Amino acid sequence: MSLVILLAVVVLAGAVLSVQAAINGRLGESVGVLRSSLLTFFVGAVITGLLIVFFEPAHTLSLLDVPKWQVCGALFGVVYMMVMVGAVPVVGTAVATVAVIVGQLGMGMLIDNFGWLGNPAIELSSSRVLAMVCLGLALVFMYRSSVRRSD
Repeated sequence: MSLVILLAVVVLAGAVLSVQAAINGRLGESVGVLRSSLLTFFVGAVITGLLIVFFEPAHTLSLLDVPKWQVCGALFGVVYMMVMVGAVPVVGTAVATVAVIVGQLGMGMLIDNFGWLGNPAIELSSSRVLAMVCLGLALVFMYRSSVRRSD
């Protein structure tokens, strides 16, 4: 798969996350944050289980054999889901999504720079810092414009 196609698929996945956040925000208002999160993870588990059965090639290690710190990544999905379900109805889908991206970019830059979690080190550059500043400003402007509208 070419890099351009891969990046397009990643951008599409980001778009799908925003749609999911908007839908789950409304569902969370109706049935509660935890029930909304449970439904999302249950449906995701069923679909992923079916994909594993029919499409996943065999691997030398199982989930029980990998280092335990690698398995803990699943816990972060729970935190993300519950925060987004609660935040979207309050601040809106766009502001919540940009806030998440600010957090993702900041942590991603730290992980890259220091090569944490077994990832290759990618040095922090001035263009990466500038991108972070621009995204931070985008969050401020988006939040301020949504606050003015709701007044």
